[in-house]
Amino acid sequence: MISKKIIYLFLLLLTSFYTFSQDKSNNESAKQKFTLSGTISDNNSNETLIGVNVSIPELKTGVITNEYGFYSITLPKGIYKIQITSIGFQTTEGTVNLDKNTKMNFKLTGSENVLKEVIINSNDSQTENRKPEMGVNKLSVATIKKMPVVLGEVDIIKSILLLPGVTNAGEAASGFNVRGGGADQNLILMDEASIFNSSHVFGFFSIFNPDAVKDIKLYKGGIPARYGGRASSVLDIYQKDGNSNDFHMSGGIGLITSRLLAEGPIVKNKGSFLIAGRASYAHLFLKLSEDQKDNAAYFYDLNAKLSYKLTPNNNLYMSGYFGRDVFAINKSFTNIYGNTTFNTRWNHLFSEKLFSNLSAIFSDYYYGLDLDFVGFEWRSGIKNFNIKYDFRSYVSDKLKLNFGVNGIYYEFNPGTIKPSSPDSGINPDQLEKKYAYEPAIYINAEQKITDRIDINYGLRYSLFYNVGSSTVNLYENDNPVLFNSQFQIYEKATPIGTKQYSKNEVIKSFDYLEPRLSVNYQLNENQSFQASYNRMVQYLQLISNTSSPTPLDVWTPSGTYIKPQIADQVALGYFRKFKEGAYSTEVSGFYKEVQNRLDYIDGANLIANKAIEQVLLNGQLRSYGLELMLKKNEGKLTGWISYTLSKSEQQTPGRTPEETGINNGQWYNTAYDKVNNLAVTGSYYLNPKWAFGANFIYQTGQPTTYPNGQYEYLGMTIPIYGLRNKERLPSFNHLDISATLTPKPNYNKNWRSEWVFSIYNVYNRKNAASIAFRENLDTGTNEAVKTSIFGIVPAVSYNFKF
Repeated sequence: MISKKIIYLFLLLLTSFYTFSQDKSNNESAKQKFTLSGTISDNNSNETLIGVNVSIPELKTGVITNEYGFYSITLPKGIYKIQITSIGFQTTEGTVNLDKNTKMNFKLTGSENVLKEVIINSNDSQTENRKPEMGVNKLSVATIKKMPVVLGEVDIIKSILLLPGVTNAGEAASGFNVRGGGADQNLILMDEASIFNSSHVFGFFSIFNPDAVKDIKLYKGGIPARYGGRASSVLDIYQKDGNSNDFHMSGGIGLITSRLLAEGPIVKNKGSFLIAGRASYAHLFLKLSEDQKDNAAYFYDLNAKLSYKLTPNNNLYMSGYFGRDVFAINKSFTNIYGNTTFNTRWNHLFSEKLFSNLSAIFSDYYYGLDLDFVGFEWRSGIKNFNIKYDFRSYVSDKLKLNFGVNGIYYEFNPGTIKPSSPDSGINPDQLEKKYAYEPAIYINAEQKITDRIDINYGLRYSLFYNVGSSTVNLYENDNPVLFNSQFQIYEKATPIGTKQYSKNEVIKSFDYLEPRLSVNYQLNENQSFQASYNRMVQYLQLISNTSSPTPLDVWTPSGTYIKPQIADQVALGYFRKFKEGAYSTEVSGFYKEVQNRLDYIDGANLIANKAIEQVLLNGQLRSYGLELMLKKNEGKLTGWISYTLSKSEQQTPGRTPEETGINNGQWYNTAYDKVNNLAVTGSYYLNPKWAFGANFIYQTGQPTTYPNGQYEYLGMTIPIYGLRNKERLPSFNHLDISATLTPKPNYNKNWRSEWVFSIYNVYNRKNAASIAFRENLDTGTNEAVKTSIFGIVPAVSYNFKF
């Protein structure tokens, strides 16, 4: 059960925050302070804007808008000049006579509504060095669309790979790795809904339609207390609300995919809708070939959102996503998988200082596999239902509080097997479903201590209950994995019995405090130092021994034999601007440790395993590194250079002196260890008609395991493999370029269009996705065979908006 001391400590912290807030409020009243608040939106669409800077130059203070475009700041009585700035919009200024609590809404004009000038400020990844947000990167869709990508499809996941500390498992690989962590350790949110597989076509594309996305933020460290449930990072994505002024459509036609978005008012200036669809059609070309006409490989997805202003203080949002991938071979093999999410949110403004958001969220990841030649159907997936209530209190210009609660209910289906025809020899089977609850409460403060010191500190208290109905195997000494000292191998233990748990009966419970702290020290207007510490607890485990997530990967809850992952990360950083912000640089170092990282015994069978605990071992992970980012923020040429020098290792020692553990109990490279990671990206604005972009990526080769010997058995040659991940694939690198042509660059006309020409992997490098070893049937000698996904890939797409 939960410790009473922990509950008392948490309640004491909440009480302290509340008392401090009240004292601050009383003091401010005595000093004749008033609150300026409001909402900032796009002048063209009424779309609320996230992360807009609202500054008071006279007082050298300011605030940024939250996820719903709301801002609030408390100032002494007086007349002030207000400056509103946001990347991609013209700077707006105003004046306020603050002699009472005042509400002022602002509408910003997009920079595309005027002819582009020679001097451009378009690098939206620039860090605001006054905010203690260490390890946070923000990218806009406008920036991402300038980057050349494979097959001409703009891709959010591939774009964040250009940031320091972010890698993946190679070309056409699903997911991404942050600061040496696994892809399963990233919390991916779309309109607050969890995404369990972020890829289409096994990693060729991501599920995020860039036309429907408003804001993208990646947290690598210094993660706010409102986030939890993953051990490595948070990718937070918000969809557009829709245009409540006028009806508009936009889209694009490419060689592989096409997309279309429609948005417009439900009630002018009060309500809006947005619906966006995207689909690939490369499989249609397969139909032209007689031997390929029964094959298919395609995806489709749909984004939808409704927004409505009920009253000046109440807003309602409903958003959803539905996506599916279909892969089929000769009607004998069919694979369908994808995500479904739905979210209803209610924003309420209690006062000019207290903003709230109540969300009800549903998320479902589905996986289906039909094997007609075997005669069975396989279904698996994970569902969750999440209720969360978040508050943001603008106590003063020096203190802001975030606090809230949430509760998640999980349903895990590890596998359902059914015969696909009456004459099938397969017997129906259902791997036992699993259920869990994950409630949490948090409080977080952003506080300005002095003119030079800002801190962001908080505490999250998370709980996890693995519940029935379920049957749990019992083992001697509670040990499902045995070590055979004679053969020096791990073996499955035989259950000595089972224990049945009824519906919602608690099988195993956990609770943890997760402290978070970020500090920013402002040396002067151009330089700052930052430090952060955060603890994250991950209760869900991905059962997979591949370096990149696949659709068949199975999630399972922590329980009797599987412990939660506990991650502790510290980081230090330095930020500096040059030439009034035209250039900037960021340097940071990090060290991360993760307890209870799953490892697998040799020969582990993970698919349809009814006793998965028999092949799992508890290990630990550590990663550390140095990140550097140099950016050019203004001028015709903008972009950045990022470099990461890092190490990611795992250790699974023996549990007793006689056990060998994995790799003799020594630290070994994780499958996502990339010692060197260099990324260069740039955009060049030539004139209103032509713009150019280029990316270059270099990474150390991915760790792998090669055979170091062989033996013959019954006429077959059997390889003997060495230590795990001791060797590496060849280094990975490629250069991509693009050119964007705007035939008639009149930004005030109704129809606007552009052509995007791109070449992926210009010099046609054959990067190794894997290296297999086999016996050459002609010569009888062993040979290594490299598998590559892409060579040079030219593409063209046509984008339009009206």
